[in-house]
Amino acid sequence: MISEVFKCKLPIRDRVCHMASLSTSEDDAQTQAAFSHKWTACDDMEQLDEKLFNFQRNWFLSLYGFENEQALSAFLADKKVILDAGCGMGYKAAWFAELAPHAQVIGMDYSESIYGAAQRYQSCENLDFVRGDIADTNIMDKAVDFVCCDQVIMHTENPEATFAELSRITSDAGEFACYVYRKKALPRELLDDYFRVHCKALGNDELMELSKQLTQLGQTLTELDITINIPDMPALGIKGGEQDLQRFIYWNFIKCFWNPEFGEAMSTMTNFDWYSPSNAKRFSKDEFKNIINDSAMNIVFFHEEEACYSGRFAR
Repeated sequence: MISEVFKCKLPIRDRVCHMASLSTSEDDAQTQAAFSHKWTACDDMEQLDEKLFNFQRNWFLSLYGFENEQALSAFLADKKVILDAGCGMGYKAAWFAELAPHAQVIGMDYSESIYGAAQRYQSCENLDFVRGDIADTNIMDKAVDFVCCDQVIMHTENPEATFAELSRITSDAGEFACYVYRKKALPRELLDDYFRVHCKALGNDELMELSKQLTQLGQTLTELDITINIPDMPALGIKGGEQDLQRFIYWNFIKCFWNPEFGEAMSTMTNFDWYSPSNAKRFSKDEFKNIINDSAMNIVFFHEEEACYSGRFAR
């Protein structure tokens, strides 16, 4: 069935279908290399897999308005073609394939993670992996019944154009689920942009060491267990009130993620995921809703939290 979805035949190598070309922009190339390094490192830490996957599955349900896994399964029951756009290690695509055994599921990613995903889930008969650019899918108009682009679209060169592309391939009766980073306080936004420019000159090992140091900072601040009372500073986008010191610094100045349940390795990967890719655009709620409207999509479900906006959209 995959041949019926794409506009042309895709060559297969190492159990992966390959697009004719990928983006060649400098930032796209750097972002691709960063994620290839990240997912390869994750492959070397198998103990992270189930903890990471279980967390991401549960978060996915809340991000897109599903009460539980059974509700997601029911939603997928009439979906014949499903695309996980930016599938990374492939666990979410495999999850969809398990919940919807009747459907053709496609996992697409332009990083080298696609080869590990194809190897890991080779026994899943209704799942195919494609190394390709989700900003230019080469998929037929309205060919996909459920398009999922979870925690990925911000890393493309032009998220607005990517959103339009993924809307184009969504069927008339289908839905498109998408997540974007939310803009944060002004000092954090300025520092994030500066860091990404600085990080372009760093090698992957240096980036990983920086991420480890940020994790150690987050752990140190958390273990201080200090609460401070902050005045409202609307000009800077800083909310007032009693706040944990680590959370105050995290949301308003610098991402220094630490979660004791995740431990150092997975927390470090979370910090690496933030500062390593050159492409990582953030949006206000109005900006995100304008992208949805510009693609002639309607909101079926909308979710917001400190880190992000997400939702499901249909024609």
